[in-house]
Amino acid sequence: MTSPPALLIAADGALDDAGAEALLDFVEHLGSRHPGIPVAAGLVGDGRWPLATAVGELVSAGADRLAAVPLALAPDRRAEEALAAALDAVRGDRPGLAVTVSGAFGPGPALLALLERRLDEVLGGGARSPRDRAGVTVLLVGPGSADPQANAEVHRAARLLWEGRGYAGVETAFVSTAAPDVPAGLDRCERLGARRIVVLPYALFHGGPAERARLHAEGWAAAHPDTEVRCAEVIGPVDELVDLVVDRYREAVASPVPARAGRP
Repeated sequence: MTSPPALLIAADGALDDAGAEALLDFVEHLGSRHPGIPVAAGLVGDGRWPLATAVGELVSAGADRLAAVPLALAPDRRAEEALAAALDAVRGDRPGLAVTVSGAFGPGPALLALLERRLDEVLGGGARSPRDRAGVTVLLVGPGSADPQANAEVHRAARLLWEGRGYAGVETAFVSTAAPDVPAGLDRCERLGARRIVVLPYALFHGGPAERARLHAEGWAAAHPDTEVRCAEVIGPVDELVDLVVDRYREAVASPVPARAGRP
């Protein structure tokens, strides 16, 4: 019986130590729920926990095929090229290794439900109806990218999060590179009449962008005491994220797309 391809989880090297520990816990949790899938994870563009080490672990355990799943909420040329370069280097050292790669998650129903859960938690669990949420404006904060498509995906997620959920509005901001930044995004919310704002990081794990978004929001709130500002948690290593990763893995196995150096 042929063993299944191994699952290689590729995370952004911007994760801080706490985020890296959360990723380790996530990989362990995924392995316990799906013991038939060999799994390991590595950071792209970070020497603390390189992707090559994760590949080495899987190959040492007998894997000759890998399906790489990037932990990415939106397609991003820079991130795709960095992952492709890392995978090219791995295949250069192991020419017989077959590697395919899946796409980014995108704001599908499961991911939107997770974001909604984080909003409910920070609002105390009671703001579930449109009437309860009518006074709440959400600022969805992405990391920011030089790739317009990645930034556009954050706007798309904001629109889908707003549809039918009863919030006064869902605006967008970015931690770096793209505009508006978090203070400017909060200024816009205030100009639109918001007096109760939730800053929601569009991020899977704790790390540089999510922490910077929180610090920027806290600084703005200190200067605007008449406006209530709360900061929601990142999505985190939850069961639903395990399901999303495994779904992407199965798609990559069923319809393999060879890893290559970036989009044309």
